[in-house]
This record gives sequence, structure tokens and C-alpha cells, in this order.
Amino acid sequence: MAGGPGSYVFGQEEIKEVMDVLNTGFLFRYGKEDDPKFNHKVATFEKEFAAHMGAKYCVATSSGTGSLLCCLAAIGVGPGDEVIVPGYTFIASISSIALSNAIPVLAEINESLTIDPDDIEKKITSKTKAIMPVHMLGNPCDMDRIMEIAKKHNLYVIEDCCQAVGAEYKGKKVGTIGDIAAYSLNVFKTITAGDGGAVVTNDLDLYERAFGFHDQGHKPSRMGVEVGNRSILGMNMRMNELTGAVSLAQIRKLPAILDTLRAKKAILKNELKKVEGLGFRVINDENECATLLTLLLPSKEVADKLGAKIGSKTISHSGWHVYNNMEQVLEMKTACPRSWEMASGGIDASAKYSKHMLPATDAILDRAMNISVGVVDAGLGSAFGININSTEEEIKNVAENLIAVLKEVL
Repeated sequence: MAGGPGSYVFGQEEIKEVMDVLNTGFLFRYGKEDDPKFNHKVATFEKEFAAHMGAKYCVATSSGTGSLLCCLAAIGVGPGDEVIVPGYTFIASISSIALSNAIPVLAEINESLTIDPDDIEKKITSKTKAIMPVHMLGNPCDMDRIMEIAKKHNLYVIEDCCQAVGAEYKGKKVGTIGDIAAYSLNVFKTITAGDGGAVVTNDLDLYERAFGFHDQGHKPSRMGVEVGNRSILGMNMRMNELTGAVSLAQIRKLPAILDTLRAKKAILKNELKKVEGLGFRVINDENECATLLTLLLPSKEVADKLGAKIGSKTISHSGWHVYNNMEQVLEMKTACPRSWEMASGGIDASAKYSKHMLPATDAILDRAMNISVGVVDAGLGSAFGININSTEEEIKNVAENLIAVLKEVL
């Protein structure tokens, strides 16, 4: 089964929460608080998610992509603005910027497989509005450096935590370090409701703007279908009560999920450390999500041989997670073909994209291989490995088989 760890631990808890909703028939996120039939699962999820992250405010959304759009709208990103984003991320990080009529400026990654702070500095211009660090594959970015750069240049920081729900950086949950953050509850993520997302912030003004953008301009905390003053023009990215019910059951399982993943990844990694010449990506905080174990091979040739033998592939071939494979971005195929040109006042260097424009990123991803721990996803290049329910014996068998192949190719 392909999916994230949350999808492997579905049980009676999710069924109970969903049946609470189905037995009353109240599927809309709003209703009367004094009506015993209204379960307000979405509102409860928002409170519990915010509390788990150590944040003041949360907006539940229909997707991680919607969450990113809400974050961009909240800080006022629009035509003429540039947002710096890594070239290794799911396409939604980049497309959400373009769909905000702004310019995605692609930056290099380093061996943590997250955005390289040194390259961020090189990409800042007078048009830069924000930095979007992506905690890729559950590994926190170097947030100390990033926040230092943002403060120096007076830039917003939008944390893309879509693949890192629950990860920590120096004692703080990712998503609470920058100005505002987006999370995903897609089936391939740490916890899941099939789809869905969340926005988190500690800034009341950003919270109200994000909430308004996700719900036709309404102010937060409404429960009924009021007609009255609205803060901004918005869209409909609301989460419904069924999604909220599953999300609620899953957020309550998150601590146990992360503990299990970290323990099982440690077993696998400790076995593979015995292989001479094998490297691993840099982990910026050991309280990462541990959903994947990323190997760094000595060369592209060795990595390709390994992929062929285990039925997987290098990260460079992992679909719309690598800028080289995003034909919509490379060819700037938006719904309005002139939107990026209009946003930048005419196509300029920051809005030109081409294959292999990020040589450092390419060199790393060409020799990187993901081994699944909690996320089993061929699209991420993690078709081989273990899952959250693997026993210690199964983990050691996978390690033994992988070690035998590594010894052949290294």
C-alpha cells in the first residue's frame, strides 16, 4: 500500500469520529453551538492542532496547496513580488506563488535536501517579499540562518511544513518559527484525512487574513451562516466535518506516530551505517519526522545502479518534486499565459526557468536515494524500504538485503 504513516494506522478512532458526523447529518463546518447534533469537528481540530504545534491560531483548509495560498494572501503577496523557494519541493510550493501572480525564485538546496541559506542571500532583490523554506521529507530547514537573513532584509517567512507535520527545530515545532505556515493532510503525509490542510500563525492579523481568504472574506470564529461585514475578498477552501473528523483522530495519534517512526528509522540507519562509503543526508534536528531515510551515494552512476537493483530510482527522477521535471513551471504554463509576465512587469531574469539551472541541487539529487520508513511513495523515489508497521525482524531483513546490494554497487 502506498501512502504516509497516518494511512497505515487507521482504526476505530477514525471510524468513531466519522460516525459521530454521519449519525447527525451535519457535514458543513458551521452550525449552532447549542445544537447537540452539531459536533464542530473542524473547530475542535483547529484548537487541538494549534495546541499541538504550540501556536495561537489555526485555520483548517481543504488542502496543503490551499494552505500555501492562504499564507501568501495573508502576507499580501501579489504582482511584482518575488518569493524565494527551493528547486527541490513538491510543485505546489512553486505553483502557489505563481497563482498568487508573484514570481517564484528558485534556490539551491544543500545536503540536508532543504533550501541553502547561502543561496537565499544570493537570490534576494529589491522585489523579494518572502522566503518559503520547505521542510522537505520531514527534515527541518536551517531556520536560525533563514530567520537571520529574513530579519536582515525585512522579509516574511512562510514555512512550508506540508511534509513535516510535528517535526521540531531546536525545541520548537516547525511552522511556529516563521511568520505563518502551511501543512498538508494528504494521503502521503505524516497524518492524513485523504486530503486537507492547515495554516498556523501567532499573528492575529495574519490569522484573520488567512481565515478570510479561505472562507469568502469572513472573520474567524463564526459558527452560523452570518451575513455581514467581511474583511477581504476570499475563496472557498473550507474543510468539511467529515475531513475534520478524520483529521481530529489523526492529530491525536501524531505523537505515537512520530515516536514509532524515529525508533524504526534508527534501527534501519544503524544497520546501514556499517556500510563503508555510504553517506546520509544532513539532518538539521534529530526530532525530524523520520518518514524517510535518504542515502547519499558517491556518484550518480552508483546511485543509478542501486536504484535498478532495488526497483527504485534516484530522487532526481521523483516527478513533480524536482524542478527539472516540472514542465508547467519550465514552460510557465499558467491558466493565464501572461500572468507571470504581468507579475514581473515583463519577463526578467528572475522569471526564467530552465533544466539544470540549479547545478548544486542537481548534483545532490542525482546521487540521492530515498528509502521508505513511514512514507511509501514511488513519486518521492521511496518505493523500497519499510513502513510504520514493520517489525524489527522485517526492518533488519530489509537492511540485510539492502546492505548486500550496496556492497555490490559501491
